[in-house]
Amino acid sequence: MAPAPPLMTVDDYFTNTPETVRPAELAFGVLRVAESPTPRHQSAVAELFRALDAHVRAGARGKVWLAPLDVVLNEPRALIVQPDVFFISNEREWIVKDRVRGAPDLVVEVLSPNLRIGRVEEHIEWFAEYGVRECWLVHQDHRSVTVIRFDGRCVAERRIYDRRARIESSVLPEFSACLDDILE
Repeated sequence: MAPAPPLMTVDDYFTNTPETVRPAELAFGVLRVAESPTPRHQSAVAELFRALDAHVRAGARGKVWLAPLDVVLNEPRALIVQPDVFFISNEREWIVKDRVRGAPDLVVEVLSPNLRIGRVEEHIEWFAEYGVRECWLVHQDHRSVTVIRFDGRCVAERRIYDRRARIESSVLPEFSACLDDILE
């Protein structure tokens, strides 16, 4: 049996991995790379980005970002993720430096039938632990959105919105759209 490859540091990740559009993450020193997403997945990501970006820009609330963009959740523990879409408020714009170094306010993940990188619940635990305020899981097959609100580094609430229900966000309280409006 071959020995396990050595664990990477955040610096190793940024200097020794090629720039790519393939989804990648560093999970406690272990590099994980997935195949490129499907057109259906990317279409949903694009529509969610457009809806959130328009809302955020209209209110000058911060900035919405789109994958692939590395988010360093914990540098000493070598934990880097690439959420599909994420929002960083004006109050937290200081985390955007050479990379995003800290937890976004809102993370949106479009779930695909084919597993991409890691487990969804694993990512939810990381988002809670490292200070993300809210996470949206968009279920394309079920045409629903699960909104997970974090408080005190724990899951405080999970709400499911079907395709016609207005999505309610504690991070973007004035946002008002349903999944059918967004994904047309």
